[in-house]
Amino acid sequence: MRRLFWLAMGITIGALVVRKVSRAAERMTPAGIGASVAEGLRDLADAIGDFGADVRAAMAEREHELRAGTGLDAPLPEAGPAQLPGRHATDR
Repeated sequence: MRRLFWLAMGITIGALVVRKVSRAAERMTPAGIGASVAEGLRDLADAIGDFGADVRAAMAEREHELRAGTGLDAPLPEAGPAQLPGRHATDR
């Protein structure tokens, strides 16, 4: 019974090793290398797109904070032309 167990164990391990080696050999062919490079480039493009979206969202949020803090979005006063601080209309 022990010999049968070890025979079955050896066959199982051998089959797993053959499958692993076959997959590794397939990845080393030009087609396998091309597929892995293409997959890597797709992942890189996705990461760059996600990064760009995050940057745009943060940029819009920061612009909103700056506009709210400086009052750039406030309506202009309706009375006369705008005067610079410290200047009078007669200084021209």
